[in-house]
Amino acid sequence: MTHHSHPDDDRDCLRLVLAVPLTLLTLVAAYFCWTALTIRPSGPWDDDAYAGIVLSCVLTIGAAAAVTGLRLLPSVRRVMGWGWVMPALVLGVVAGVRWGLGG
Repeated sequence: MTHHSHPDDDRDCLRLVLAVPLTLLTLVAAYFCWTALTIRPSGPWDDDAYAGIVLSCVLTIGAAAAVTGLRLLPSVRRVMGWGWVMPALVLGVVAGVRWGLGG
């Protein structure tokens, strides 16, 4: 007699494998969001600091978009809930607000 495994039997293993890139991208987003929030320009002439803030915001939003894009893939969507994506989305929103406030 042959034992056929149910496709849901591999969900925990798949979830563990998919958690790695989602977690790493969220950590990247967190680092660059932190950078965007902690850079303080010396004055209105400090173009390098403003460019660093904008770059950090763009990288945060890009990492958050990558996490969201991964979550939208059907194979990921069936095993990973939105709870895995929400931290990255919040970081992306924070970076967007920071960027919108004048970098």
